[in-house]
Amino acid sequence: MRKILRENSLLIMLVFFVLLSDVLVAQKQQGYSKEFFVQSNDTLKYRMLLPQDFDENKQYPLVLFLHGAGERGNGNKKQLVHGSLLFLDNIEQFPAIVVFPQCPKSDYWSNVTVDRSKKGLEKFKYFKKGQPTQSMKLVMGLMDDFLNKPYVNKNQVYVGGLSMGGMGTFDILKRRPNMFAAAFPICGGGNPKSVKNYADKVTFWIFHGGKDNVVHPYFSLRMVTALQEEGNNVKLTYLENDNHNSWDSAFAEPKLLSWLFSNIKTNGK
Repeated sequence: MRKILRENSLLIMLVFFVLLSDVLVAQKQQGYSKEFFVQSNDTLKYRMLLPQDFDENKQYPLVLFLHGAGERGNGNKKQLVHGSLLFLDNIEQFPAIVVFPQCPKSDYWSNVTVDRSKKGLEKFKYFKKGQPTQSMKLVMGLMDDFLNKPYVNKNQVYVGGLSMGGMGTFDILKRRPNMFAAAFPICGGGNPKSVKNYADKVTFWIFHGGKDNVVHPYFSLRMVTALQEEGNNVKLTYLENDNHNSWDSAFAEPKLLSWLFSNIKTNGK
């Protein structure tokens, strides 16, 4: 009987600490303000993190982060589940404007078709041409709007994302090849024929799990190959023991942010 009580007490304590941790994370995420962007009678919801003691008379880097398919919705909250604390916890060392838009459940960041008829063998067909999705149109409009602000450093604009957002990263790069200094796609993919648009302009650090059974690592590896063939010195971290949630390892990479913010565009890039 005592053993059962002890085990139940430990379970209750574990649940309590898990719930407490979730509450603390949610409280920290309140550092991201709720915002919205309107374009052509359509609205993009997003969260924004500003540097401490933000001053409109100064200039700051701008980071766009695109979430995965599981964080789609209309609540303007779920997109903060993965990656938001990385920037929030390091805002003093790396002051920047960080933007987390949210894609509705009915849409996708990139112009891609997905065949999931065979579990574990999903096929993604990326289009070199074609119109951007409505969500991507809104994201590009939002970014164009930000770049018109005097407090945004146009030479330090970055993009990253995971899964669907990793695909969206490659998608926005082909549509805005001159906008970004660096990109960090995680477990994503894109059309290798499109890399000519941005291979000589953007610095890359690509992450993918070797055991990914949602987006096969092949889709990242072929982008790495295409970039290398165009002369891009792309950095790859192949996490051989990671499944689809390789973003956990990517966010735990101690050099990720220092690498990201070290990339600064020049007039010749």
